[in-house]
Amino acid sequence: MTTSREIMAEVAPKLAELTSDVVFGDVWERSELSKRDRSLITVAVLTALYRTEQLRGHIGRALDNGVTREEIAEVIVHMAFYAGWPTAANAVRVAQEVYAER
Repeated sequence: MTTSREIMAEVAPKLAELTSDVVFGDVWERSELSKRDRSLITVAVLTALYRTEQLRGHIGRALDNGVTREEIAEVIVHMAFYAGWPTAANAVRVAQEVYAER
């Protein structure tokens, strides 16, 4: 199966390079916030923006960074009131798919 990163590298190599070097190589490595905190923020933003494909990967990353399923659920509930019910309902479905794959 081809990963999102592989597709990006094939279609837009510079975007793949910037993603690797800047987003994950610099921003995610800054010490001012823990990776766990960055994961919580990212899951919240991707939920609010209805970015399903990116949300899927970042829920997995959040779990890897120590965020619990209960905390992810709480982020989704919180987003329902600030970003809209449909975005939260979508995030629930995405989270369930990630959990099932693990």
